[in-house]
Amino acid sequence: MKTTADAPPAPPTAVKPHLIIAVLCFGALSAALMQTLVLPIQIELPHLLHASASDASWVVTATLLGGAVAMPVAGRLGDIIGKQRVLVGSSIVLVVGSIICALSTTVWPMIGGRFLQGIAMGFIPVAISMVREVVPPQMASTAIATLSATMGVGGAIGLPLAAWIAQDYNWHALFWVSAVLAVLMVVATGLLVPNVSDGHPASIDVVGAVALAIGLVATLVGVSKGNDWGWASSDTLLCVIGGLAVLVLFGLYELRRKDPLVDLRTTARRPVLLTNIAAMLIGFGMMAQSIVVPQLLEMPAATGYGLGQSILEAGLWMAPGGLMMMFLAPVSSKMMTTLGARITLAIGAGVIGAGYLVALFMMSAPWQLLVASCISMAGVGIGYAAMPTLILENVPPAEAGSGVGINTVMRSIGTTVAGAVMASLLTSQTITLKPGTPAIPSEDAFKVCFLVGALAALVGGAIALTISGRRPKDWEPVVDEPALADA
Repeated sequence: MKTTADAPPAPPTAVKPHLIIAVLCFGALSAALMQTLVLPIQIELPHLLHASASDASWVVTATLLGGAVAMPVAGRLGDIIGKQRVLVGSSIVLVVGSIICALSTTVWPMIGGRFLQGIAMGFIPVAISMVREVVPPQMASTAIATLSATMGVGGAIGLPLAAWIAQDYNWHALFWVSAVLAVLMVVATGLLVPNVSDGHPASIDVVGAVALAIGLVATLVGVSKGNDWGWASSDTLLCVIGGLAVLVLFGLYELRRKDPLVDLRTTARRPVLLTNIAAMLIGFGMMAQSIVVPQLLEMPAATGYGLGQSILEAGLWMAPGGLMMMFLAPVSSKMMTTLGARITLAIGAGVIGAGYLVALFMMSAPWQLLVASCISMAGVGIGYAAMPTLILENVPPAEAGSGVGINTVMRSIGTTVAGAVMASLLTSQTITLKPGTPAIPSEDAFKVCFLVGALAALVGGAIALTISGRRPKDWEPVVDEPALADA
């Protein structure tokens, strides 16, 4: 594990480091909130937007796709033109997307606005990769851990917050609130985050960015819509196979580039590759419980295993798990300092798996699922904190942003696959309460979901234990020891 002596001292700035970290965390949290902003009104979207259920479902999917496209591209742009500029740009995109959504009364403008809100999630990997440049070395690990946790925290607290706003106010208020948050992001980032000289001259790989966007969008659309379209349907196969083919062509093209969008040779290095695979599995573990536990909480009590909670009540039962991630940031930092990022990641994955196993035997009361959720989310917080550190230790400084961006995309791929897998498992074993009523998942279906979530997390932990190595010596920053001591 790198000590603080492995990182260069932060440049002098008039803004206190704690304030810079607070601004970056606020921006990342606000961007992450977009993931769950519309979930409380998802069922009502066809009526609200005068659209079919199939078209309205894209209001949710569009944000996921926007984030998957933006995160590696924003990370690379930050490496080239400077991270503070990209942070401000991402915040402005969120303002525009939120206002479009707030003014929309039909489905397609809403989908466009939601896609822009997803694009703003590029703020998160850029903020993580910037930390070592703007805060003292002794604060870097804790700051990275806290920023990494915001992805899960934003999603967790977004559900009850959005449910409350949608329940007590007009649904457009959801987007006016996000617009206000985005304006605050623009102002705070522009004024308080220093514009350090962290750009590395290189050309912007437009062709690579377009190819990556097409490949990711097509593949993720196929995976996320597979249950609706049918896994053997021509639409699903065309998206998945076509998307993967484009990603292969993207890889071949990038290997020939002098200034690639993603340096695949670096990404293929064993520590980076294994960290990204673990990220996908841990992302799967996080999203699986976020999908399954709320459904179990909201299941009718007449089933004998459902807990009969409202959407708002279910969100409130889930919120402490998200906050647990934030509270564990200092603990995660201490673990990385004493045990190393590799062991910390493995422990985090093990804790996620333990949470699922607790849920398997404690699912008869809301408080029991609260306990299980807090355990799982504690593991997510520990694991999410370690992943960026492992990436930053094993990529050149000039590719820090794109490296963290790809890692974040791998988490998103894990969450997308989790959504598809959990939907398939929940519909594989169903019961009918009354003749003529829709089938609902059985108790055994929920138990299978918990087992699969535990298995994914534990496999991710096992992979983490195989990660080894440090970045090459010629990547190590030159550190002025007296200056570092002064810092």
